[in-house]
Amino acid sequence: MATSTSSKLSKDVKQHYMDLPQGDKVQAMYIWIDGSGEGLRCKTRTLDSEPKTIEELPEWNFDGSSTYQSEGSNSDMFLIPAAMFRDPFRRDPNKLVLCEVLKYNRKPAETNLRNTCKQIMSMVDNNHPWFGMEQEYTLLGTDGHPFGWPSNGFPGPQGPYYCGVGADKAYGRDVVEAHYRACLYAGVDICGTNAEVMPAQWEFQVGPTEGINMGDHLWVARFILHRVCEDFGVVVSFDPKPITGNWNGAGCHTNFSTKEMREDGGLKIIEESIDRLAKRHQYHIRAYDPKGGLDNARRLTGRHETSSIDEFSAGVANRGASIRIPRAVGQDKKGYFEDRRPSANCDPYIVTEALVRTCLLKEEGEEPRDYRK
Repeated sequence: MATSTSSKLSKDVKQHYMDLPQGDKVQAMYIWIDGSGEGLRCKTRTLDSEPKTIEELPEWNFDGSSTYQSEGSNSDMFLIPAAMFRDPFRRDPNKLVLCEVLKYNRKPAETNLRNTCKQIMSMVDNNHPWFGMEQEYTLLGTDGHPFGWPSNGFPGPQGPYYCGVGADKAYGRDVVEAHYRACLYAGVDICGTNAEVMPAQWEFQVGPTEGINMGDHLWVARFILHRVCEDFGVVVSFDPKPITGNWNGAGCHTNFSTKEMREDGGLKIIEESIDRLAKRHQYHIRAYDPKGGLDNARRLTGRHETSSIDEFSAGVANRGASIRIPRAVGQDKKGYFEDRRPSANCDPYIVTEALVRTCLLKEEGEEPRDYRK
C-alpha cells in the first residue's frame, strides 16, 4: 500500500526539536475552510503569550487566490478567530484556532457557512438545540486505494467488519485511537468511535453539542483526523461513496433534539418536526452535501442502509429511512430523532442550520428565509 514520503522521515529526529523549550511564546495554528467547501487549510503564527479567550486572538489574512477563494488581482482574505482548542500536536500552551473567512470587503466568503448558522442559532437560544453527528470516513493509501485492501482485488464481503476485532477485520485502528485521544486532549466533544460496515471505513461521533458549537467541534475533529493521517502517511476520505458496487457509503447521520423534545411528551414535538421535514425534503437534500445533492445521489440509493434520495421516509428503528426515531425514544415518548440523509462530506454548519430553520423556525418552501431583510 502506498504511504507518503513524509511519514518515513524520522520522528525521533523531529522530537528532538519539539522538546526544545519555547519560552513564553505560543504557536497558534489558524484553520479555515477553503473554497471547495470541503478542504481545510492552516498556517501558524507566534503569539507573545497564551490566549485565554477568543477575543485575545488577532485577525490574520491569507492569499485567497491559492485556496479557490479569490482572484489573484484582489486576493487578500481575512481570518477571523471563531473557536479555540488545545493543540494535540504541539501540546500546551499552543492552540488550534478555527476561523471564519471574510472577503476583501469584510463580507463572508462563499464557503463561510458559519456566519449565517451563527445568526440562525442565536434566534433559537431558548430552545437549546442539541446535535450529535456521526462522522463516517474511509482510510486510503496515497494512491487512493482503500487501506488494507488487496492491491489487485477486494477483501471478503461485508459482514464481519462492523465493530470488528482482529487484524483481518479492523483496518487502521492505530489511526482511530490516535485521533480519539488527540480530540480529547484538544477539548473536542468526541463521544465515541467504531469500525464501520465496509473494511477501512470508520466512524466517530461528536456531541451532544449545542448550537454553533456542533459545527466548530466537527470541523476541528476533521482537521485533527487529517493531521493524524498525515503523520501515519495515509489519507482520510469523506467521499460519500468512495467505492462503487456492493459496499456501504459514508454518511454523517445527524441526531437532533430541542428542550421540548427532551421533556415528557416530547415525542409529539418530534413527530411534528418530522412532518415539517417531509414537506421540505428537496431543500434538505440540497443542503446535505457540498454539491447540492449530487454527491449524495451516489449514496442515497435505497440500498446499503440508506433511503432513496427521491423519497422522504421515517420510522422507528428503521435504518433504511430518511429519519429514524430510536426505539428507546418511541418507548419513552421523548428524546431525539436521527436524520440519516447528510453525506460524510457535508458542512455541519448548514446541516444544523437547516434543521433549525425547518423544525424550530417553521420555515416552508424550497428556499431558506433571509432574516436580515
